[in-house]
Amino acid sequence: MNLSLALARSAAAHKGQKALFWGEQEITYDALHEHAQTVAAELQGTFRVKKGDRVGLWMKNCPEFVWSYFGILYAGAVVVPINNFLKPDEIGHITADAGIDTLVTERAMIEGAQKLAEIRKSLRPVYVEDITGSRGRSPSQPDLTEDDLAVLIYTSGTTGRSKGAMLTHGNLLANVESCRQVLAAVEDDSFVVLLPLFHSFMMTVGMLLPLLVGGSMLLIKSVHPPKNIILEVLQRRPTILPAVPQLFRTLASVPVPKDWPLRLCICGGAPLPAEILREFNQKMPTPLIEGYGLSEASPVVSMNPIKGPWKPGSIGLPIPDVEVSVQDDAGNILGVGQTGEICVRGRNVMRGYWNKPEETAKALRNGWLLTGDIAHRDADGYYCITDMKTDMLLVNGINVYPREIEELMYQFPGIKEAAVIGIPDARKGEQPLGFVATNEGATLDEKAFLQFLRSKLADYKVPKKVVCMPALPRNATGKILKRTLREQAAQAGPL
Repeated sequence: MNLSLALARSAAAHKGQKALFWGEQEITYDALHEHAQTVAAELQGTFRVKKGDRVGLWMKNCPEFVWSYFGILYAGAVVVPINNFLKPDEIGHITADAGIDTLVTERAMIEGAQKLAEIRKSLRPVYVEDITGSRGRSPSQPDLTEDDLAVLIYTSGTTGRSKGAMLTHGNLLANVESCRQVLAAVEDDSFVVLLPLFHSFMMTVGMLLPLLVGGSMLLIKSVHPPKNIILEVLQRRPTILPAVPQLFRTLASVPVPKDWPLRLCICGGAPLPAEILREFNQKMPTPLIEGYGLSEASPVVSMNPIKGPWKPGSIGLPIPDVEVSVQDDAGNILGVGQTGEICVRGRNVMRGYWNKPEETAKALRNGWLLTGDIAHRDADGYYCITDMKTDMLLVNGINVYPREIEELMYQFPGIKEAAVIGIPDARKGEQPLGFVATNEGATLDEKAFLQFLRSKLADYKVPKKVVCMPALPRNATGKILKRTLREQAAQAGPL
């Protein structure tokens, strides 16, 4: 089995059924399959793309993204989804590292595509609107197995240059099946897609899962203002909303009609502050379920059970066919309540990093994927992540986890966003430094804020200072960019 065959079978089984909704457009499975075949024929014919070639996919969320993704797979090539918010100079590293010579994009991005072609002389842009000559032609079907590479997804690079996680057809199919089971996804389910499709969370949960089970995707054109989402959700009656914490906090402030059709909201892509979970569940009729994953695991690893019990602050239980453990630096598996690195094993785990054997060896140990996240397991088997290994501070030799401080910062009135980083300190080694953004119209009383934190934290955990910003820097999926905050703190000099 491979992803190409899986979609072809789903399309054949659901002829005439709606696969995609985009504004007033309704695209059936038949049309989706035909469009993907056209893209594949064009890539094979005009651009001489062959099995194993890496093909870049650089476009915003739209139906064309979906059939271009599958068209690349139908051609036997490897999809390299590229963050559409990046500038050409930032993308140059990806096209060079992956050896991309063909880039599927859209005419709205022609300026950037031309700049990329100047950076990488062998790069040929393919504008999806211009693929008409191959219409009606059937591409040749390369012999693909579960072990063949399907997607090369570049990590966000919050700790340095982004790396290409090699995901096989088998990795992604395994994760889709695990997600199908844990979400009880069926043909009647319609998934709201408002996060970028280039991101692994939305690629698997928002696109592959609904299309391979015979459901549908509701592509949202704009999330601003939030009432746009409400209107489209009511009109199309979707059932599942996967999104990031920021979006759920925004939705919690919008009036929700009584006939809200969603049965489930899933939070991923970034840690969910307990305060946002509380606000959302107080307001909304749909439960918000926190999960956990990373691109290297295709990406979903664990989730709170949809029927409960739900544990605030927990990433839940491992999903079917995925193993999770907490290990120390020597690879020993730790017991209940012991803190260590969360490790993952299963058919969903990547083959490794593209062209980076040393980085691969650091990430994969004895069959386990080392996530870099610090966690512990409770007596019921639920996992709780305390922080990223790279974010952990050492204050006077004592481990300090920013997540613990951030959770309290969110509880202070008027705080909209919060983050804590470590800054060098000659006496203590490191000191916490806080960053916040306030709700519109709110102002921060730093003295009262720090006093609030001191009442709930050991003195060594309280930030030396709190910097108030209009908004904290985030990547395309809403994850706060702590590397950017560290750079800003370094430029500012000693406090």
